[in-house]
Amino acid sequence: MPTKVRAVRYLEFLPDSFDAGSNQVLGVLSQDNILRFINIRTCKLLFEVGSQEGISVVALSPNGRYVAAVMDNGSLNIYSIQALTQEINKPPPPLFRVIEESKSKFDTDKLTVRVASGISEKPWKSKAGKIQTKVLRPQPDLSHEDKENELPDGLNKKRLQTLLKGFGEYPAKYRMFVWRSLLHLPENHLAFSSLLDKGTHSAFVHLQNDYPIKSRKLLRVLQRTLSALAHWSTIFGELPYVPLLAFPFVKLFQNNQLICFEVVATVIVNWCQHWFEFFPNPPVNVLSMVENILAHHDKELLQHLMNYNITSQVYAWPLLETMFSEVLTREEWLKMFDNIFSNHPSYFLMVVAAYIICSRAPLLHCNQKEDFEYFFHHRNNMDINVVIKEAYHLMECTPTDIHPQRMLDDFVPLTKGQYPIFNKYPKFIVDYQSQERERIRQDEIEYLRERQLVHEVEAKAIERRVEDETWYRKQELLREAEEQRRKILLKEEEKLAEQRRRLAAVKRELKVKELQLLEAARRRFLKYQQDQREMELRRLDDEIARKASMRDQETAATVQDVEVRQMELESQRRLFQQKLLKEKETMTQEVRGELDTSRRKADLEEHLLQRLIETEQDGEQTSRQLVEECLAKVNQEHLDTDWRAQVLQKQRNDDMDRDRCYQEVAKLLRNNRATEAELLDAMKTEEAKKWEEVLEKREHLAAEEAVTAALDANRKRFLEREMNDALELAVKLQDKDGYFVVSVTQQEPCLLSTERLRDLRASQPRQSLELQQVSCKAQPQPGNTCLNDSSGVDSSAHFSLDRGRQELENREREMMAEVRQLRQKLMSQARAKQTPTVDAQWSS
Repeated sequence: MPTKVRAVRYLEFLPDSFDAGSNQVLGVLSQDNILRFINIRTCKLLFEVGSQEGISVVALSPNGRYVAAVMDNGSLNIYSIQALTQEINKPPPPLFRVIEESKSKFDTDKLTVRVASGISEKPWKSKAGKIQTKVLRPQPDLSHEDKENELPDGLNKKRLQTLLKGFGEYPAKYRMFVWRSLLHLPENHLAFSSLLDKGTHSAFVHLQNDYPIKSRKLLRVLQRTLSALAHWSTIFGELPYVPLLAFPFVKLFQNNQLICFEVVATVIVNWCQHWFEFFPNPPVNVLSMVENILAHHDKELLQHLMNYNITSQVYAWPLLETMFSEVLTREEWLKMFDNIFSNHPSYFLMVVAAYIICSRAPLLHCNQKEDFEYFFHHRNNMDINVVIKEAYHLMECTPTDIHPQRMLDDFVPLTKGQYPIFNKYPKFIVDYQSQERERIRQDEIEYLRERQLVHEVEAKAIERRVEDETWYRKQELLREAEEQRRKILLKEEEKLAEQRRRLAAVKRELKVKELQLLEAARRRFLKYQQDQREMELRRLDDEIARKASMRDQETAATVQDVEVRQMELESQRRLFQQKLLKEKETMTQEVRGELDTSRRKADLEEHLLQRLIETEQDGEQTSRQLVEECLAKVNQEHLDTDWRAQVLQKQRNDDMDRDRCYQEVAKLLRNNRATEAELLDAMKTEEAKKWEEVLEKREHLAAEEAVTAALDANRKRFLEREMNDALELAVKLQDKDGYFVVSVTQQEPCLLSTERLRDLRASQPRQSLELQQVSCKAQPQPGNTCLNDSSGVDSSAHFSLDRGRQELENREREMMAEVRQLRQKLMSQARAKQTPTVDAQWSS
């Protein structure tokens, strides 16, 4: 704000229908009574109102076209915003072409020409010297062709084309101004405002779902522009590719919606001719023009596309419906549309064909339909200058019979005041789709209405529930208030009772002292009774212990019974004390209750009743003491009698238990005696069986001993025979050294001395006698086994065995094997030691 503004009195945004509802202009009324309008985007002061006359109150119209101000002198002024902003919305100044001519040092005939754009107040002068300048101005006499090339704001179409061919594009600073001039935009504010006033078209209500654009402003401008197109002509609400077609222009002119709409409408009317005749299908006639151009200029590429079943709807229609916005960058797109807007509408189709022809190298390498679709929907490494140059070449070289210029009309601008009628489409198809969409919309409205009713019912239920909760809350508050008042009444009653208690404090103290004395006397009496009982219990315990020493098994049971009885007596004593206390407390409470009741009934007679009660209490106190003493004595006598009866009963029960035990022991003894008698009989039977088995085993053992004795006799005879043979052989083989060799067998040599042989011969009769004695001892009693007499020395004698013959033969063979082993052992020891050890071997 300016430095002279010290305070702000009023702020208001200026509504504008052409800024997408962003309201970028702010009106500020300061303390100096001047209304200033400021652009919040650029932070620049646009204009002021009330510089000479002070403004006290100001108001803006809803559409933002007028400002009403009440001045300090009481007058009411109405200002037109359009008139105030006329200076701001003026187009840029006209361009001037300044031609500078200079001669070169080396070539006097060569001219250097420089072109500069802008407002030139003075001729441009170089440092070299004075240069002759010339300002190009239109001639006063113009031909008919020049009049057609004349554009608004003093521009000429042919000169713009010359400039475009020289530089390839228009200056970025003046591009929008040049486009507005080339397209002859009428700027019908009222007509466009009427289209906007119709609101958002039903076909574009949910546009953000199909096209999620990040910028909210750009989305609103696109939605308004598409809605205006749909309200202008019904066909634009049915076409699915209209948002793709209009989006690049909307993004370019988003700050001026009027210009944006008119540019899109002009493009549709002139560069989209015959597009909608085959609705809802793509424009087959327009695509056929592109295919004819491609067939004439590049038959190989077209044949390659046909080989893979790639139609013009794949390689031409994506470029047309998106206006090349998917395959070009912003700068390339602007450069291309500089040339499209500067030429005949057929040039647009030539650009499509040129783009395809310039892309022949990557397209010839594609062999799948998905690759072709990807190529025409994404940016590629393509030089746009080459495409533009190729498009101009196709414009000049294409034959007339297939040239699109023969089938497309010349450029026709939009009419001023009102926009032209656009009905170049199959109306019945569009109407049918509109009716179907309207029916669907009505169904949706009905569904929304029903859902609204359901929501209303739910809201009413919630409201009813809230009311119920409120009512319950109020009832709770009332109950709490009632409870508080009851507590107050109780507190008042407690205060009254406290006052009464204070009045009877002295009497209560006296009564408490008296009760304490009575309680002390009662406790002493109870202690005396308890001591007497304890002494009696100790005496009984001594007697029970004396008796228990005679029967160790009954001691534990008796002690336990005495302890249980002691616990019962203790509990009875305590119960009796509690009973006395409870009776006394009950009587006291009853008296107090009667007193309280009498006080409530007659407050006037309270003092008299109290005196009567005191008198009665004194008499009752004395009588009660006498009654309590008598009752205590009677209870004590009753307890003593019961205790003696219980002791006698306990003794009687003990005697009965002992009798029962004696009977049980006698019974057990009788049972034991019967069991022992049975056991003795069983043992006798078993003993007889064992004796029988012993006799059988003895007979078997005698038979075994007879067999053993027979074997021993047989072995003795065999050994004697062998020994005699050995001695005879040894005598024959005696040598000069006193040693001889005994050859019992060819494989068993043995060395014996003559002295040892004499010892063996002398000991032979003695060994035979020992063997006979052993065999006589081993013979069993006669009658068990039949054996021949073994006292003879005849080797041919044999003994007869009726049983066990096979067993004896087996044992005989074993004994022979043992003798052979013994001989071998003796001979080996004789060789090793060469000492007389034969006697020790035989004795072993």
